[in-house]
Amino acid sequence: MCGIVGYIGPREAGEFLVEGLRRLEYRGYDSAGIAVVEGGRVGVSKTTGRVDALNRQLLLDPLPGHVGIGHTRWATHGAANDENAHPHVGGMGAVAIVHNGVIENYAVLREGLESEGYVFQSETDSEVIAHLIANCLERQMAGVSVGVSETEIRRNPHATLVAAVRTALAQLRGTYGLAIVFRDFPDVMIAARLGSPLVVGVGHDEHFVASDALPLSGYTEKIVYLADHQLAVVTAKTLRVVHREFGAVKPSVEVLQVDTGDRTLNGFDHYMLKEIHEQPESIRNAMRGRLDIENATATFGGLNLTPQQLSSINRIILTGCGTSWHAGLLGEYLIEEWARIPVEVEYASELRYRNPPVDPNTLVFAISQSGETADTLGAIREMKRTGHRTLAICNVVASSIAQEADGGVFLHAGPEIGVASTKAYSAQCMVLAMLALYFGRMRHLGFEAGRQIIDDFQQIPQKMQEALSTNAQVQRVAQKYRDASNFLYLGRQYNFPTALEGALKLKEISYVHAEGYPAAEMKHGPIALVDAQTPSVFIVPQGFVYDKVMANLEEVKARGGPVIAVVQDGDSRVAQVADDVITVPKVSEPLQPLINVVPLQLLAYHVALLRGCDVDKPRNLAKSVTVE
Repeated sequence: MCGIVGYIGPREAGEFLVEGLRRLEYRGYDSAGIAVVEGGRVGVSKTTGRVDALNRQLLLDPLPGHVGIGHTRWATHGAANDENAHPHVGGMGAVAIVHNGVIENYAVLREGLESEGYVFQSETDSEVIAHLIANCLERQMAGVSVGVSETEIRRNPHATLVAAVRTALAQLRGTYGLAIVFRDFPDVMIAARLGSPLVVGVGHDEHFVASDALPLSGYTEKIVYLADHQLAVVTAKTLRVVHREFGAVKPSVEVLQVDTGDRTLNGFDHYMLKEIHEQPESIRNAMRGRLDIENATATFGGLNLTPQQLSSINRIILTGCGTSWHAGLLGEYLIEEWARIPVEVEYASELRYRNPPVDPNTLVFAISQSGETADTLGAIREMKRTGHRTLAICNVVASSIAQEADGGVFLHAGPEIGVASTKAYSAQCMVLAMLALYFGRMRHLGFEAGRQIIDDFQQIPQKMQEALSTNAQVQRVAQKYRDASNFLYLGRQYNFPTALEGALKLKEISYVHAEGYPAAEMKHGPIALVDAQTPSVFIVPQGFVYDKVMANLEEVKARGGPVIAVVQDGDSRVAQVADDVITVPKVSEPLQPLINVVPLQLLAYHVALLRGCDVDKPRNLAKSVTVE
């Protein structure tokens, strides 16, 4: 969850570190800090709150130097305060670390280190790592640990340092992304990864470290993705990658694919609003090159399974968390409708610890925007362990889930910086719709039906663009209900997942309690919540269950509940009953969720603004949930 940056080279480290943390602030914003090595000491500056607070502190008391690390925190162990902010210093100032992840055996390690005289300043599990590395380094330098040969030291002057870090890491149980600097070794920085992403940027006589590639845009075009159990030993001019157990490995240098425009607001007030408006283009990108009109199907180059293997699939599991789980629920409806394959949608946090009966012809899809979601990664590893084929649907190339899976589909939605997912969600839905077509055409779905579905797909970007014009209607509705403390979101069939997603968006960024339900389930309990102060948002598009949803809407009105309705062009019936109507363009029934979600995203956005909430950085949340 937390953001990590590091720099070594001719620049002032602090300038890059602060800018990098700003770009990573969506990963956590409880506190921020940097550590810089200069003049035989490790200088640390950290504070509770946002990166801007850290920057103000540094303007008053700067930290000069050319090697340093930085961190923006999402609190796990210990409250969000100055003492628990990173970086943490080990020993008598010999080591400084920043950490993303969770150390499960930190209590035992802390007890042992305290018995040796190490004094802890925080409640965090992370500080254990700093002291442990300092302890191993002291032992290594004193010759207490397993020695490093003179030949190895001549070949690699940092061999002693690496040995100490490897010894410390071997004692940790849990996950980590680490950047480490040393008071007595000012020419080197070490980064290490296990279960938490890290990339190294390769520049001209300089190197960078970060939790993801976004902070490196504009600084370098070459990056190295670290794999689990790898350490990067970084100087200004050199990069050496070492596997914790097997020694040196040749790093694979890749081209950075983040456009500098992806991290700018481009005239929008917030990233969330920008990303809502980017959805027509992100849908085009998700479809580009994947629609085979001649054969009336979709094509995917990265599934890494033969048509024969795919034809043998008799069950699919879709697993994810939060918004990705909602996308999976829509995928279930579409795949079962078009391909007639049984689908189950599992919360990844539950699947990883369950022992469900899964037959050999089951295919598992892991859905994750970041590709780093800890629960989803754990679930896919458990499924692989039991011999099942796993595929990923994610937005980040070289992410942990993408590397772990047997194959997959990239969203191509571009970086999503707003914490509440919008364009990644719609891209996930689009990819799942194309997979439903793909599997359907392999089975019973006819050519003409496939061609019609493709025609419907191709209309979606323009229809989403038209749906964005509901902004003024949505603003008026938000103004009217800004002070409501409870909302109900109700939809049926394909639009039940849309109701869930609309409710989640309102909860995430407006801090308003909201629940999504199948509309018919309302009368089995939730209708007890209906009163004049509780708005109900009904998704009422034309289709098979239109009359049924209208009946549910009338039930709410009969009990004095205000109704906000999302309807399709040409619908005059709903307006006679509902208090407020938001009109979106018509599309085919299975694809209505892609259009109907747009005004629900906008509603959450405008309610949040009116309530004075931080839209892009909602409290207690972070973009990439890399811890359990």
